[in-house]
Amino acid sequence: MVKPEDDCPEIELQEVSFAYGEETILSRISFTVPKRGFTGLIGPNGSGKTTLLKCLDKTLTPTAGRILLAGKDLMQIDLKTLARMVGVVPQQWEVDFAFSVWEIVMMGRYPFLSPFARESREDRAIGRAAMEATNTLAFADRPVTELSGGERQRVLVAQALAQKPELLLLDEPTSHLDINHTLELCELLKKLQRSENLTILAVFHDLNLAARYCDQLVLLNEGKVYACGAPEQVLSTENLEAVFGVRVRLRPETETGRPTIIFLPKTEPEVES
Repeated sequence: MVKPEDDCPEIELQEVSFAYGEETILSRISFTVPKRGFTGLIGPNGSGKTTLLKCLDKTLTPTAGRILLAGKDLMQIDLKTLARMVGVVPQQWEVDFAFSVWEIVMMGRYPFLSPFARESREDRAIGRAAMEATNTLAFADRPVTELSGGERQRVLVAQALAQKPELLLLDEPTSHLDINHTLELCELLKKLQRSENLTILAVFHDLNLAARYCDQLVLLNEGKVYACGAPEQVLSTENLEAVFGVRVRLRPETETGRPTIIFLPKTEPEVES
């Protein structure tokens, strides 16, 4: 039997705005993120993508509008409860102290522990399962400061998974990775979406990655939703030219049928007479 709350989207933004003083960053943002879907946030630099994620994890408080998480008003959810519902993977994470990978992952269990309590056998089992799912168990004892960029990103995903979240928020998770680690991480996220029944909302800079891995795209421009829908609807030549100011050609990817973007010169090459 389907529970009534199962019919709710994982996230619903209702006319959400945010401003730093007189500077408006987000203006009346409204869209929904379906449960167990993979939604990508795309848009030019300065369009409000990171600010929007920070509103969703309560780092920032919207100046207007309302955010519902699983049907509940986000402002009514305390931070400890929120940490049990939402895992966050930042764009960049610097660690000065040489914590082991195991210690970093187990930090994801803190929202479930009372003050000064030690991890239980169940906590350790959950941490181990998160590391197995992200292929990080093999270097559990290594200092996190010695890891490559790709390894560190997988550890951060493992830490978020250890929270047993319903929702995973990621801010440009592949921005510092080479192509091999980029594809590896995206494949991992897609696999986890299915195996862990996760809802994923991620900021993407690479539009072709977003097209390939996301079920839904939200295109932001100047702090507003310019388009929202399936990748083939959002990534039209008209939208890309209007928002990014680029000329493109679109063709379906052979394996998935998703759009592949080929960027063209801004001006047509001169033809010799």
